[in-house]
This record gives sequence, C-alpha cells and structure tokens, in this order.
Amino acid sequence: MLIDGHGREVNYLRVSVTERCNFRCQYCMPEKPFSWVPKENLLSFEELFLFMKVAMDEGVNKIRITGGEPLLRHDLDSFIRMIHDYKPDIDLALTTNGYLLPEMAQDLKDAGLKRINVSLDTLKPAVASYIAQKNVLAKVLDGIAIAQEVGLGVKVNMVPLKGVNDGEILDVMEFCRERDIRIRFIEYMENSYASSDIEGMHGKEILEIIKQKYTIRQLGREGASPSFNYEIQENGYIFGLIDPHKHDFCENCNRIRLTAEGNLIPCLYFDEALSISESVKAGDIQAAADVLATVLKDKPKENRWSDEDGEGDREVSARAFYETGG
Repeated sequence: MLIDGHGREVNYLRVSVTERCNFRCQYCMPEKPFSWVPKENLLSFEELFLFMKVAMDEGVNKIRITGGEPLLRHDLDSFIRMIHDYKPDIDLALTTNGYLLPEMAQDLKDAGLKRINVSLDTLKPAVASYIAQKNVLAKVLDGIAIAQEVGLGVKVNMVPLKGVNDGEILDVMEFCRERDIRIRFIEYMENSYASSDIEGMHGKEILEIIKQKYTIRQLGREGASPSFNYEIQENGYIFGLIDPHKHDFCENCNRIRLTAEGNLIPCLYFDEALSISESVKAGDIQAAADVLATVLKDKPKENRWSDEDGEGDREVSARAFYETGG
C-alpha cells in the first residue's frame, strides 16, 4: 500500500504518454507552437511499464492514460495491452479530446481499455473551432458514438467559460443524458499557459444555470473521486462537478502523475517533480521506487486554487497541463 505524508492512500496513477496535442485549446496551451519533445527524451513504453509494475505491485489499482493527446503516441494500444495483460482487473481508462477515436476506438477496446473521458465543451462547430483553434466537432462526436458502439465506457468533460460556451451547459448535459453518458463540469483551472482572454465559471454559477430548469440534490464524492456528484430529481440523471477551488477538493487525494519524460509529479497544481528517467533507463527499479517514496512523502496537502466563494482573485498555477493531463 502506498501512503503519502498526510496519511492518504495513493492508489491512482495518471500516466502522460506525450505532451503533443493536435488541439490548441484556449484554457490549456493556445499559443504553444506545434512542436514535440525529441523521441530520445521520452521513456519508451517498456520503461514506463517497468515503473508502473512497481506501483501496481504496491497497491495502485487505477491507471489513467493521458497526454497531451495520448492517441498521438504511436502503438498506444500495445502499451494498454501490456498493462491489461499484467493486471487484467486494473481500472484502466484514458482521457482524450476524441478527434482520433473514430479510427482507434476498436483497437483500444481490444487491447483491454475499459473507459474513456472525452472533452466536449460545445455542440456548436464555430465555438468548438474557437476553443480548440481547429475544426474538430464532427470528428469528436463521431468518436464518442463509435466508442460507445465498441463497448467502451464513456464520460464527458466540459469546461464552461463565460461568454464562450456558458449558454450550452444544459444543451451539452442533455446530449449526454440522452446517450447515457455521465458529464462532469470542470471549473477552469487558472494556469500561466492559458489565454488571458478567457474567464472560467465557479461551480456555484454552473449549478445555478442547471437549477433554472431542474431540481438537483447533492450526492457527494464517490470515495477519493475529484468529482462532486449531483442528481436531477426530475429524471434521475447524475452529473458531476470537478471543483478544485473548493476547500475539501484535496482532502482525500489519491493521485500521483508520471510524465512521458519520466517526471513523477505529486500534485497537479505545483510544478515540483522528481525524475525516474535515469533509474528506469538503467534498469534500477529500486532507485525508481526510492524516488516514488520521496514523492509520496513530500506530496502537498492541498493546492492553492482555493476560492470557494468565487469572489476573490484565484492564484495561477505554473503547471503545463499538456505535460500531465488534467
């Protein structure tokens, strides 16, 4: 069992397989050139897997593959198969923008992937093009449909932005409800790589829009999940709100993150990391395990986004989310 310095069990590993992305979303990296880290700087799938086996053997039972956009990494299905074959009962999921799903969903399912989270911020092509800076919506919607057809579990993430897609909160939720997809609304996480022209919505504002049509009741968090769940009483539909600005968001944090370059990150907000790259490239698994122990010991108690009333100036993280996933 992995325990951090605050007594929390850590059983969830998020693995970024690439920092590359085929979108340039306003809330992530709108001005970053289309470039990539040299291949020799990345850990191979085999090297990533060497470390992941240590984590799984010590109690990690949930793995999320992220990016950048993970579907850009060649032979991703072979990596997923490695993980599934080693521990078939692992909760193995992937976060994607959905653009490449139409071509890859079946291979991912066949390799052992169980679930996907897809970003869907709008149902309007022009708004999607503004947010992603690319004409993307038709392929994303196709990807969601095909993922469901092949039997992958699907969740949708939406980041509401004032004056951009805030008028579509109910529309996107209804789209998901009709397809038996759980939606999670994510408060925009202020970071120094995002556009200065956007403004996120506080969770309370999102809920007020939903309350204009529905009666909702709180269900709370499921275990250590970052999503606070609500039920619509009129139809029983359950949706989630990921609210990193809320005071209790970090209370039961069970996650650590590993980047494609081998940096082990204890907290999404903070930029601090320790590298396992040299250790795994040398086959020194004990040294990598020692780095893991240090990261767990030093894992922060909470982030610094907290602004539960939504009335103050929120701190801005220096984290490059395209390196770590959300």
